[in-house]
Amino acid sequence: MALDYDLIIRSGNLADGTGAALRETDIAVVGGCIEAVGDFVGSARQEFDAKDLLCIPSVVDIHKH
Repeated sequence: MALDYDLIIRSGNLADGTGAALRETDIAVVGGCIEAVGDFVGSARQEFDAKDLLCIPSVVDIHKH
């Protein structure tokens, strides 16, 4: 059986950088890049339960000018 993704981060609170409210969702990763965001039934080489954790799939720069 082939795996759909390298990694699925399950049920994390996604902060997508747009200013939208946090939303609980899954993040699928292939080759180190985000492949898809949503609810996944597929399989992955590795899965991480991120329930109640904040997922920020980008670089966060807290420095202010």
